[in-house]
Amino acid sequence: MSYNCAAVEYDRDFIQSLVKKYLQEQISPPANGKIAIKVATIDPRVTIKPCQTPLQVNIPEKYSGRNVNVKISCSDSTPWKLFLPAKIMTTLPVLIASKNITKGSVLTTDNTKVAFIDSKKIRGERLTDQSTVLGAKAERRIGKGRAISKRSICIVCKGDIVTITAKADNLHIKTQGVAISSGNINDQIRVKNSSSGKVINPKVKAMNQVIINL
Repeated sequence: MSYNCAAVEYDRDFIQSLVKKYLQEQISPPANGKIAIKVATIDPRVTIKPCQTPLQVNIPEKYSGRNVNVKISCSDSTPWKLFLPAKIMTTLPVLIASKNITKGSVLTTDNTKVAFIDSKKIRGERLTDQSTVLGAKAERRIGKGRAISKRSICIVCKGDIVTITAKADNLHIKTQGVAISSGNINDQIRVKNSSSGKVINPKVKAMNQVIINL
């Protein structure tokens, strides 16, 4: 790839910007994600000679991961080349705690937010929609900046009073119960029916709501 430049003398900032622009054009971000590129500073001891032809920028070797060496070269009568390392970080949207959340605290727009996190630091299934956890409770302490996972929260928590909806064909019966275990949307939990005293295994439908098919 080449760039036509009017000037024949190039400073360090220009070449570093040139490399960043090249990498941005070559590397596509993942779906819903972003690419962060950090180009190294050129060693001040390196002399950058003028060039009478457009500078050539390429990646001479296949690369994987986040480290890449970019080659910048001049192909005029007195050719020269230099290599500039760059770090490429892929970031993905993740729901995190915007402040420390203590065990039992309710998740709100004030203590949660979506942030772009280095994909290398993401473990397990990630949550990305803040609206799906609002009103849920923290089952354990979640430190500021830490990702919020399904394992760390509960939409219905042990001890919660829940509305039980029992479905059978066109019949819907509603009653109350007490959650004996915790869970999130579509999780099957144990609930004690307050009227009959019977323990059932419905699925979590929404905040403080469970459903069971008869």
